[in-house]
Amino acid sequence: MRKTLLAVAALAVLPFVTAAAPASADQPDCAPAATTASTNAASVKVWLAGDSTMADPRSTCPVGWGSQFDALFKDDVTVVNAAVAGRSIQTWLYESNVQSTKDSAGECVVSPKTFHQRWLTMLDPAAGMKAGDYLMIQFGINDGDRNCPRHVGSARYKELLALMAKAAKDRGVTPIFLTPVSAIRCSGSTAVATRGFLTETFDAARSAGVTVVDLHKLSYTLYNTLKLCPNDGDYTRGPVGAFFCNDHTHFEAAGAKQIAGVVAKALRDQRIPLSSYLR
Repeated sequence: MRKTLLAVAALAVLPFVTAAAPASADQPDCAPAATTASTNAASVKVWLAGDSTMADPRSTCPVGWGSQFDALFKDDVTVVNAAVAGRSIQTWLYESNVQSTKDSAGECVVSPKTFHQRWLTMLDPAAGMKAGDYLMIQFGINDGDRNCPRHVGSARYKELLALMAKAAKDRGVTPIFLTPVSAIRCSGSTAVATRGFLTETFDAARSAGVTVVDLHKLSYTLYNTLKLCPNDGDYTRGPVGAFFCNDHTHFEAAGAKQIAGVVAKALRDQRIPLSSYLR
C-alpha cells in the first residue's frame, strides 16, 4: 500500500469571508487538522501550497483536490499537501505576522517578516524540498479579500509567487503555478469564470520562467462537460450536489477527485515532466 506523507499545519481559524465577496474566499472553519506523516521517503516529492480547494479534509466536506492527487501517481512519488483553508498567498507564507492595517501602497503590513513554519519546513535542507522535487502553487481565491490580513494586491501577489518560485529553483525544484480553481456560477446553461488573479499568475510565470496550469479555465470547462448548469442553487442534490459541498466553492470527495484528474491530465497535455510519474 502506498505511503502518503502529509504535511498539514493545524492553524488558528481566520474569520469567515463576508457576504460581500462570496466568490472570493474559502471557509476557514474547514482548515485541516495535523496528521502524522509517513517516515518512508520516496524518490520524488510533489509539494502543494494553496487554500481549501487544494487542502486535505478534516471533515467529509470540503475535500480539496490535493488530497486526491497522490493516488494518481506511481509509488515512487509522495504528495506533501501543505495547503491550508482560508489562506491567501501572504497569510500562507507569513501566518500571524500579517497585520490588520495597510501601508501606503494599500498592502497589509507584514511585521516581522518571518515565514510561517509550513514554508520553513519546505525550505529546510534536511526535511524539505530537494532537487528533482516539484512545488505546485495555487492561490488567488482568498487574496481578493478587501480586508487584512488576507488582502493581497496585484503587485504583491506576483512578488510572492516569484519569491516561492526562486526558492524552489534555488534547490533544484521545479515550481508549477496554477490559476485558482473556479467556483460554480451559471449564466443560463453555461458555467462561467469566477476568479481573479489570472493575469497576475501568468505574468509572474512569464517573468520567473514557470509553467502555468490554467486550472481556472479547466475547472469551469469541466463543469460544462458535466452539465452542472443550469441549477437552482441547491447543492444538496443532483449532479451539482454530488460535486460541490452545500456552497458554490468547495468540493465533495467525488468533485475533488475529478479536479485532481483534470490537473493530472493537464500535466500530460502540457508535457510537464512530472507527468512521467503518473499511473
